[in-house]
Amino acid sequence: MSNEFYLVRHAAKEKCVGDVSISTEGIKQAHMTANYFSEMSIDRIVSSPLNRAKQTAQIVAEAINITISEDIRLRERANWGDSPDQTFQEFVEMWNRCNNERDYVPPVGDSARRAGERLSSCLLGLSDQHLHESMVIVTHGGLITDFMINEFTEEELNGTHPNFIIAQSDLVPECSITHIRCCDGRFTLVDFANITHLLR
Repeated sequence: MSNEFYLVRHAAKEKCVGDVSISTEGIKQAHMTANYFSEMSIDRIVSSPLNRAKQTAQIVAEAINITISEDIRLRERANWGDSPDQTFQEFVEMWNRCNNERDYVPPVGDSARRAGERLSSCLLGLSDQHLHESMVIVTHGGLITDFMINEFTEEELNGTHPNFIIAQSDLVPECSITHIRCCDGRFTLVDFANITHLLR
C-alpha cells in the first residue's frame, strides 16, 4: 500500500515584500481547491508555516473538516524580505542563481538541492508515521520543483514539460496540484501541476 500526497502550491498572494497574505483572487482559488478536495477522501493536511500557505490550507481544511498541522520543512527555499533591504530584482537574481547552481546557498535560505531534500524528508517522515493515508501538503512552487529535480530523472521531468529544469520557475501555478505516490520509500509522479479544478 502507498501514501498519496497532493502537493498544492499556495494561492495567489499579495504582491509585496515579507510574509504576505493571499489576495482576493487567491481566496477564490483556495475555495475552488477546497471544493475539489471535499469530493475526495483526505486524511491529513500539512502546511508550510508561511502565511500564504497557511491561509490556503485553512480554507481547504474547513471544507473537509480536518485540522492543519505545520511543518517548517515545507517553507520555501527563500522568501523575498528574509534578507533586510533586498530589492525584488536582487531577490530574482538570487533565485535564478539558485536554479542554475543547485548547491549555491543564498545569504538567507537554502540551496535548491537542500530545499528539495527538506520536502523529501517531510514526505518520507509522514509516510512512515501515517501509513496508507492521503494527504494534502500546502507548500510553495519553488520547493515542489526543487523536490522533483532531486527525485526524478531529467527524462521523467521533460515528460511533464520540455526543458523542465530551464523552465522550472514558471511551471507550478498557484493552487495547482502535483500528485506524488510514495511506496516503500520511493516516489512516483502521478500528475504534475494540474489546474483543471480551477477551470470549472
